[in-house]
Amino acid sequence: MEKSVHSSADKIALYDELVATCRSVERKGDTVPYTAHNGHMFSYLSKSGVLALRLPEDARAAFLKKYNTTLCNQYGVVQKEYVEIPDHLLTKTSELKVYFALAYSYVCTLKAKPPGRTSVGKRKARVGKSNSK
Repeated sequence: MEKSVHSSADKIALYDELVATCRSVERKGDTVPYTAHNGHMFSYLSKSGVLALRLPEDARAAFLKKYNTTLCNQYGVVQKEYVEIPDHLLTKTSELKVYFALAYSYVCTLKAKPPGRTSVGKRKARVGKSNSK
C-alpha cells in the first residue's frame, strides 16, 4: 500500500527515509533539508515541498521521460541538472533509492570544491574593508 503525502512533515520523513538508504550520506539543513558531497549538493527538499535530485545527463533524460516530470525550477531559475521528483514517487523509497544512489555517484565524480567562506562571511569581509579606510 502506498503512503500518502499530506504535509511537509510527511515529506521530510520520507526524505529522511530516502537519505537513510545510503549510509555514507548525511542529511543537512534545517529550513531546506539537503545532501552534499565534497561541496556539491545532490538532493534537496525545497521550502515548497519539492524534492529535487541532481542526476547525470543520461539518467536525467531517462528519468524525465519515464516519470513524465520536469527539470527543477526554483525562484524562476531552471536547475539544468536537477529533476523534480513527483509526489507519488516520493512514497516509493525502494524505487527512488536507485536514483538517489545515482545522484550520489554522480557528485562523487566531480572535483571537490575548495572550502571557502560563506556569503555572510564574504559580506562581513567586504563591510570590514570599507569601514577600515
